[in-house]
Amino acid sequence: MKYIFTPQFHSYFFPNLFAVVMLAITRFFVQDGTFVFAEFIIIPIIMGLINAWFYRKANQSSRSVLNRTLILCLTVILLTSVFFGEGAICLIIVSPLLFVFIWLGIKIGENVFNRNNTTLNVSVFAALFLVFIADSLSEHHYENKVSDELIINAPPDKVWRNVVSFERIREENKYWLFKIGMPSPVEATVTGNHLGAGRKCIFSNGYVFDEKIVTYNKNVNLTFDVTRQPRDPEIMGHIDILRGQFILKDNGDGTTTLTGNSWYRLYVFPTWYYDIWAKSITRNVHWRVMEHLKELSEQ
Repeated sequence: MKYIFTPQFHSYFFPNLFAVVMLAITRFFVQDGTFVFAEFIIIPIIMGLINAWFYRKANQSSRSVLNRTLILCLTVILLTSVFFGEGAICLIIVSPLLFVFIWLGIKIGENVFNRNNTTLNVSVFAALFLVFIADSLSEHHYENKVSDELIINAPPDKVWRNVVSFERIREENKYWLFKIGMPSPVEATVTGNHLGAGRKCIFSNGYVFDEKIVTYNKNVNLTFDVTRQPRDPEIMGHIDILRGQFILKDNGDGTTTLTGNSWYRLYVFPTWYYDIWAKSITRNVHWRVMEHLKELSEQ
C-alpha cells in the first residue's frame, strides 16, 4: 500500500488517468469517430508534462527520461486496447508517435518546471488545452489516391481476364505487416463480366470487401466502388476504402502496363504521419495483387 502513495506511482497514474479521460471526452465531441491530431500529439505532450512535474526536484538523466517515456507509452497503449478496443496492428502503428511526443512533453517539462515560474507553468498547460479543444471541435476530412504501375509481358486481353477476377494467391507474404498478422488480399470473385456486376475482394483472414463494378471497358479500364468493408478493429473508424481501379495500356510490343489505383479516406490525424502508413499498406496490397496478375498472365 505504501508504494501506491509514492510520487513515482503518481507520475504514471495521473498521466494515464488524464489520457483516458481526455480520450473519452474527444469521443463525445467528435461524433463521426474521427481520431484528431490532438489525441496523438497534445495528450502525449501533457502526459509527459505531468510526469515531469513529479520529477521536477530530481536529477532527470537521459536514461531516466527514456525509461519513463517507454513506461508511459506502454501503459497508455495497454489502456487504449482495453477501453477502446484498438487492434494490435493499430497500436504498433501509433506507438512511435506516442513515444516521441511523450518524450517531448517530459523534455518541455524539465525546462518549464526548473524555472519555478507558476505563471509560465499554467500558461503552457492552458495553451495546450486550448489547442486540444479547438482541434476536437474542428472539421476533419482527408482523402487520397495511391497509384502503382507494373509492366506485364502479355497483351491486354490476357491480362484483362485475370484483372476482373483472379484465383487464390498462394505465394508467401513479403510485406512485414502482412507477416505479423495484417490481412492480405488472396482472391477476387465477380457475379458477372459486365457493368454493375458485384465483385468481392477476399482477404487472408476471411474478410470480404463488397464491390460494385462502375466502369467496365474491356481490356482497358475496370473501376469498382467499395460498397461494404469488414468491421475490423484495425480499419473501422480509421480508414474507408472508397474505390479501386485497374487501367490497362497496350504498349504495342506484346506487353501491357497495368496501373492499380485506390482511393481512401482517413479518419486518423495527423495525416502527415498516418498517411505514410496508409500509402505503404495500400501499395503493398497493390503489389501483392498485381504481381499475382503478372504471374497468371505470363503463364
